[in-house]
Amino acid sequence: MLIILNPAATTEQIESLNHTVRNMGFLPHVIAGTDRTAIAVVGDTKKLDESYITRLDGVDSTQPTSQPYKLVSRDVKPQTTVVDLGTARVGDGSLCVIAGPCSVETRKQVLATARHVKKCGAHALRGGAFKPRTSPYEFQGLREQALELLAEARAETGLPIVTEVKDTETLPLVARYADVLQIGARNMQNYSLLERVGDLRLPVMLKRGLSSTLKEWLMAAEYIVARGNNNVILCERGIRTFETETRNTLDLGIIPLLRERTHLPVIVDPSHGTGYASGVTPLARAAAAVGVDGVMVEVHPEPAKALSDGPQALTFSMFETMMRDMRRISGLMGQAI
Repeated sequence: MLIILNPAATTEQIESLNHTVRNMGFLPHVIAGTDRTAIAVVGDTKKLDESYITRLDGVDSTQPTSQPYKLVSRDVKPQTTVVDLGTARVGDGSLCVIAGPCSVETRKQVLATARHVKKCGAHALRGGAFKPRTSPYEFQGLREQALELLAEARAETGLPIVTEVKDTETLPLVARYADVLQIGARNMQNYSLLERVGDLRLPVMLKRGLSSTLKEWLMAAEYIVARGNNNVILCERGIRTFETETRNTLDLGIIPLLRERTHLPVIVDPSHGTGYASGVTPLARAAAAVGVDGVMVEVHPEPAKALSDGPQALTFSMFETMMRDMRRISGLMGQAI
């Protein structure tokens, strides 16, 4: 349920309402919007006496929320959330481009990639330090050494770092270096990890699970926001279908529905959504046309020698072409890059 506040409600009245809601056994979340301020009440609100709430000082009205995901719903906040990455923003009407290698492999590799994607206009650098892999025998990442190399690349280029956190044990270490904590598809329903990143205030990129529905995805985001971290970016990265010719099936059809259902910004990862490099740029163009807040792609100086996901990584020249195309599409859509 939403408690819609009177425009003249004072800070003291809002604090009193929060106290009252907590004493009734519910969790209040203040949502400040451009047109109104509301308190989202989380819990089994069927037991809440709405007539009593509407008589309290500072309250204008109450409004039920129709979705099981309360705090990430547009019912709660009509305006799209803007997530600040430091030198870039996601959700402000521009198109954010995040690019870099699947895995950090060497100092030369990550610095060369960071310099190139920066020169081409990327806004953030992605790179894996801890790599959860399907096989335990595949490259698992350079771990803290990779984080140190990413930090060096950030210091030189100014690009904020997006890197994956795979478990609660390594979260404190990753959080010391990262600007954005990526929750991978395999961890989308790792509720302990979701709660822990929710306790932090770092931006979180939540990738859609391999076989997850829209509702399951948004409920996972709810875990993070319910802990007080509103800086959540949703990333559509393709889902598992019966098709075997592509790594995944990029579900661009979900984007308009997400726009209707949630205020969280949405980006698309066409690298994992296809699994082959020649498909990345066409689907990045399509994502921009559908109206996303950003794209994230894998770029490598020598994809044939990559230690992970080489077939889907763009070469430097392919990334230049993608950026040129994205500027044309985003210009038609009224989005700046």
